[in-house]
Amino acid sequence: MSRKNLLNLIQVDADLPVKTTASDNKLVGQVASTVREEKARQARADDIERRLAEGQAVVDLDTTLVEPSFVRDRMAGEIDGLLSAIREQGQQVPILVRPHPEKPGQYQVAFGHRRLCAIQELGLPVKAIVRTLSDEELVIAQGQENNEREDLSYIERARFAQRLKERFPRDIITSAISVDKTELSRMLSVAETLSPDLIDAIGPAPGIGRRSWQELVELVQKDAAQDPVGLAQSQDMQAMNSTDRFKALLIALKPRRVARGLPDVLSTASGQRLGHVKHSKTKLEITIDRKEAAEFAAFLLNDAVALFEERRAKNEQKKEL
Repeated sequence: MSRKNLLNLIQVDADLPVKTTASDNKLVGQVASTVREEKARQARADDIERRLAEGQAVVDLDTTLVEPSFVRDRMAGEIDGLLSAIREQGQQVPILVRPHPEKPGQYQVAFGHRRLCAIQELGLPVKAIVRTLSDEELVIAQGQENNEREDLSYIERARFAQRLKERFPRDIITSAISVDKTELSRMLSVAETLSPDLIDAIGPAPGIGRRSWQELVELVQKDAAQDPVGLAQSQDMQAMNSTDRFKALLIALKPRRVARGLPDVLSTASGQRLGHVKHSKTKLEITIDRKEAAEFAAFLLNDAVALFEERRAKNEQKKEL
């Protein structure tokens, strides 16, 4: 079966009647003509799924019998808007499931995970199309539906690719997320270099693209002494939304430029003042404010030599590589 568009595998059987009306055709034309805008992309994705449902058996399933895909594709996020829409209008678009390959009488989602979560929370049965899909067909359909909606962030797509890599060859992965092999390699590099704890602490960061994530990778690799996970998990950063948290972390990890001969305030990412730095051509002076950071001052006094030796040992190891 062709992998160019696995959404096409959900076709109306030849012996089943297909309901087509002039109004349906007009709606499809309207969606196609306004696809440039975000709302039109969402409408197009919904329309595609509705057309997939035409002539198919749409059944009501107990949500306790439906499991997510075996490959997670998105990070946790709010579904309040979707909950309100389904509560007011009902489930307009069915989800796609397959019979569970290991649990008779149960099902596994190919796409529609957010709808399933919302419907589970509302305590309703979920409307679904049931199709027999191989593992490869499931993940490609899952990825292509996400691409139609364009609602996964860059890091969510990168992690999806990383999880697919554990089970599938690269041609399946490139089909699932609709990227070429070069872009796939970049995505995998980001997802595999940054620790899962750091990515989880940052969150999906919608709107943050490849270059910004690669910049974060470079900053993390450049200075092993920093604690990006601790920064991202800090109370101040966790109070931000995911996108702002990413931006704040990037700023916090960037080396501070200190003008020669001029004092500069030494402070934490949250704004706590530690002291002053004075940088000249021949020396660097750090003055710690004991009123503001007494414990840090004591730590620095006691461990300065040990820190120096640790840094020198790391530099020696790098030279040997």
